[in-house]
Amino acid sequence: MTDTVKGPASYFPSIEKKYGRPIAEWKETIRSSALTKHGELVSWLKTEHGLGHGHANALVAHTLAENSGK
Repeated sequence: MTDTVKGPASYFPSIEKKYGRPIAEWKETIRSSALTKHGELVSWLKTEHGLGHGHANALVAHTLAENSGK
């Protein structure tokens, strides 16, 4: 039996399929940005990279949680 992925990571397969870039690459893009606030990063991903709100939000939430050790 496999565990169901929950939370922001549940969006990852569709993000990779829709935008053609691996999650690790998106996370590096987020980490290399000069922006640090969740909302700023979400807006930036939407305007500069064409992501939808849900996908951008999931990537930012997961990446920032990793960065904070949560």
